[in-house]
Amino acid sequence: MLRIVVPLVLSLLCGTVAAEPLHGIAMHGAPALPPDYKHFPYVNPDVKKGGKITYGVVGTFDSLNPFILKSMRTTARGMWDPEYGNLVYESLMQRSRDEPFTLYGLLAETVEWDDDRSFIQFNLNPKAKWADGQPMTPEDVMFTFDLLRDKGLPRYSNLLKAVAKVEKVGEHSVRLTFNDQATRETPLILGLFPVLPKHAIDPETFDRTSLTPPVGSGPYKVKTVKPGESITYERDPNYWGKDIPAKVGTDNYDQITVQYYLQDTTLFEAFKKGDVDIYPDGNPGHWVNAYNFPAATSGAVVKDVFTPKLPSGMLGFVFNTRRPIFADPKVREGLSLVFDFEWANKNLYSGAYKRTQSFWQNSELSSFGVPANAAELALLGPIKNKIAPDILDGTYKLPVTDGSGRDRNVLKQAVERLKQGGFTIQGGKMVDASGRQLAFEIMTQNADQEKLAVAYQRSLQAIGITASIRTVDDSQYQSRTSSRDYDMIIKSYVSTLSPGIEQVRRWSSVERTQEGNDTFAGANDPDLDTLIDHLLRARSADDFTAAVRAYDRLLLSSHYVLPLYHIDQQWVARSKRIGRPETVPLYGYQLPVWWDTSAQ
Repeated sequence: MLRIVVPLVLSLLCGTVAAEPLHGIAMHGAPALPPDYKHFPYVNPDVKKGGKITYGVVGTFDSLNPFILKSMRTTARGMWDPEYGNLVYESLMQRSRDEPFTLYGLLAETVEWDDDRSFIQFNLNPKAKWADGQPMTPEDVMFTFDLLRDKGLPRYSNLLKAVAKVEKVGEHSVRLTFNDQATRETPLILGLFPVLPKHAIDPETFDRTSLTPPVGSGPYKVKTVKPGESITYERDPNYWGKDIPAKVGTDNYDQITVQYYLQDTTLFEAFKKGDVDIYPDGNPGHWVNAYNFPAATSGAVVKDVFTPKLPSGMLGFVFNTRRPIFADPKVREGLSLVFDFEWANKNLYSGAYKRTQSFWQNSELSSFGVPANAAELALLGPIKNKIAPDILDGTYKLPVTDGSGRDRNVLKQAVERLKQGGFTIQGGKMVDASGRQLAFEIMTQNADQEKLAVAYQRSLQAIGITASIRTVDDSQYQSRTSSRDYDMIIKSYVSTLSPGIEQVRRWSSVERTQEGNDTFAGANDPDLDTLIDHLLRARSADDFTAAVRAYDRLLLSSHYVLPLYHIDQQWVARSKRIGRPETVPLYGYQLPVWWDTSAQ
């Protein structure tokens, strides 16, 4: 069992060293805000709560439980949601979006840990209570950890493997002691775990889909549910945490509705008619050309442009290396060189995008344009021999084509790499030693991805490679990606200023065979595992930067992803009725701090 209960007096008799209660904790360094802070810097603390908002999403849902594998393909947005806010369930601590990775008190009023982060103690806020009026207890926290370990998503159960024991300490506290599987990030990740009510959940039925509104501790309750169509939340007037600093200026609507649509085009039409209040737009052509409808031209719809201080992330064609044809990095490199970014950017996107050259481009964590320093080289050791010399010395750059879609010089480089991987052109076809043509399928989700795939397909044909394209609906896409039934897909890997455990879920060889994670490329490299471990265990900011850069270099040299493009802005269209703060935090716009101006 995970649970061990120890009274406070026994803990003291055993010589447990008391740590200093802290109002916040940071992955590296100290929290930016003092213990007596009043609110986050990117909220309007004087906003009046009231009114309503409707969000629109593409997809469907058949369960209100976001913590189990059966809910993976059918997500009930808002229940536990980084974009719209955790409306029903809450975490032990609240993340500030104006710092790389810093947490402040929420359900846990304060925390305690040691310099080695061998344990963390969450001291619950005595005011914390459930929506049914029951007080929140340490037993709820311990129940949650047991439940998520046994029946939760793999990301929860895998993290809890690093916990050696859980103890109740005093009336309001829970202490987690870690084993050697823990990293320095582990206590912060656990601080972002939800807490579930022991008295209102039957563990035997927890892993079954359900549309019964649950009991949470958050600022909203589920009001109505239309299966697969919409969820409406209403403010809980008795919400316990409305006045604590981490919640001031957030959760500003009396009613929040999440409306589901089968296609993005249908969602945009709903936005144009005013049925949806917010439309995040990621398509430059659409952003420039699609807002000539009456509400936009009259000013009833407002277009906002935000410039966050975030890394680029990595959008690209992902090679499923579980497929034998993609097992050789030289083959993946050759196939990457074939894509003509300049042609696609000009003809499909009016030149709006920049080419992505690193998983952390536009930040100090990126290896792009930066030679490996002594700290990196020491971390890499013999691994540096697997890294391309130009990536190691900072001179690496993806080739710039003539924009024709068939740049002979670049295609010549691609053919040379493919030759090193065992493929040659014979009779106009790219074949292996047995005469089998190099051919694969690109699975796409929508028309925009399909256009990109067609552009790539044309360039591949120029050197005798056959790429078929299959566009599938959302449910089939989710099913096939979950079971790894694809050759190549287009995926976006979001990068933060504090990469950590999510890198395990994306690139670790241990996670390669598990469902419910993001190991889309199927990497199986112990050297990647080593570098992930380095970044998770880094203590200082300098060591962390060196670890991420070294890791970035190995990912790039391994060619798991054909890099595409990025833009340095966030585009959001909104109803003029929806207001927002002027201050934009490090991570960009934050929907949970916006409000309804008609309530002001």
